[in-house]
Amino acid sequence: MSPQHTEFVKLNEPYVASFGDKGNLALPPAKKLIVVTCMDARLDPAAFLQIKEGDAHVIRNAGGVAREELRSLIISQRLLGTREIAVIHHTDCGMLTFTSNDVHSIVKDAAKGNADVAKRVEAIDFLEFKDLEESVKEDVAWLKNQPLILPETPVSGWIFDVKTGKVSQVA
Repeated sequence: MSPQHTEFVKLNEPYVASFGDKGNLALPPAKKLIVVTCMDARLDPAAFLQIKEGDAHVIRNAGGVAREELRSLIISQRLLGTREIAVIHHTDCGMLTFTSNDVHSIVKDAAKGNADVAKRVEAIDFLEFKDLEESVKEDVAWLKNQPLILPETPVSGWIFDVKTGKVSQVA
């Protein structure tokens, strides 16, 4: 199988043809919303929240862990005017299936004898969690108590069901 990137230009052509006036969208998100969610390929937050280009910042990482995104959250709020944060985790998340020690071992085993790799990977907390709903509540609480997040920011927490497409508020 050839690398996916070799098809990017061709795959981009229909999008370009229907791009319209999107080039005139304002830099700040129109809905003043930040969505922090997981990088899982089964999630399409634009589709399940009916977010269009220019509406919101969607920040993604493994697990949708808010504390990993502080830099982006500060820039979004302080420079681009966002005023609301929604944290969205999801069912069947891979972050429920391992520990940081598991990942440390996998990486170190793949680089046997490389002390630099071992030292670097051991320094990483992969921020896994064991309880989905509790992880959302912890992220929301962390954001509400984070002094670098604007204090008047509404913060909500959600779970997306990968089997039904439904979102449910848990915080």
